[in-house]
Amino acid sequence: MKDKVVLITGASSGIGKACAEAFAQEGSKLAITGRNVSALEETKSNCLSSGLGPNDVLLIEADLSKDEDSKKVVDETIQKFGKLDVLVNSAGVIVNGSVQSITMEDYDRQMLINVRSPLLMTKLCLPHLLKTKGNIVNISSVTGLRAFPGVVAYNMSKAAVDQLTRTLALEVASDGVRVNAVNPGVIVTEVHKRAGMNDEAYKKFLEHGKSTHALGRVGETHEVAAAVVFLASDKASFITGSTLPIDGGRSIMCPR
Repeated sequence: MKDKVVLITGASSGIGKACAEAFAQEGSKLAITGRNVSALEETKSNCLSSGLGPNDVLLIEADLSKDEDSKKVVDETIQKFGKLDVLVNSAGVIVNGSVQSITMEDYDRQMLINVRSPLLMTKLCLPHLLKTKGNIVNISSVTGLRAFPGVVAYNMSKAAVDQLTRTLALEVASDGVRVNAVNPGVIVTEVHKRAGMNDEAYKKFLEHGKSTHALGRVGETHEVAAAVVFLASDKASFITGSTLPIDGGRSIMCPR
């Protein structure tokens, strides 16, 4: 991955941040984007500590719920580096609510950020990825593979990301472009707290995760990032259209 140009959305925290740091360790040039500039600066600093030069990391403040910001991100990346090899669609949120309780406003917000945004980023990046025969890795979720009550819109959004992954993989395979996704189980990030969990509830949620994941624990962001780097690399040259669970066995478990 050395000198490959990688664009990562949602790089200010969680899995996106871990992906940026993992690609930095491989010597990739990075375009990182998010809404929290101070958090992006921390991500950039961590990437530079891996040996990248100041000109190897482009920081772009953007709100990808806005079409004009998505276009800005891609345009600035190409202006800076002249090409694009990998797109990692990591930006996402969790919106709580059952079918009976969710408001349509919350449903629309969930789909805007988790589905429409990665679709638009993909459309904007594809012309450049076709030139480099690059690839895309989408950050999906175990909820794209299995249904969980109380988060209907989130479940639907990640199932849509999985189907986007498979559909696009077929559409661009003849052009030498690969498209894959990872489906993390519960990973220690801030995303659940941002969805409304307080510290005590989140602590109980992580403890409960010991029984809902076959390996007896929840995951860490670096474990997801390692799989993303693999899928983006030539080591995965014969893999496309895959949705890879990084979930400690959660997606294959059944209640007894």
